Amino acid sequence: MTWLTENGVAYEFIDYKKAGVAEANLPDWAARAGWEVLLNRRGLMWKKLTDEERAAVDAAKALKLMAQYPALIKRPVLDTGKELLVGFAPETYAEKLK
Repeated sequence: MTWLTENGVAYEFIDYKKAGVAEANLPDWAARAGWEVLLNRRGLMWKKLTDEERAAVDAAKALKLMAQYPALIKRPVLDTGKELLVGFAPETYAEKLK
């Protein structure tokens, strides 16, 4: 959000973990960005999953896990209207939002 504000990019912040919008948006997000990009395998929530939950993850299982545990969705998710940017990379933001 700091980068967006400092670069004069208007945005609407939605805390998808609290607002409950993740599950409804996951199929679209996965189609646009790929479930592999959305699934945060480096975070604490991933580490808290059971071995069974982490095993043999495919698209369907990933979407189910992210719906059940929204903290598994890599943040931020920025929908530009044309593209879906997942994760923060200043160079990507500069290229896609200017």
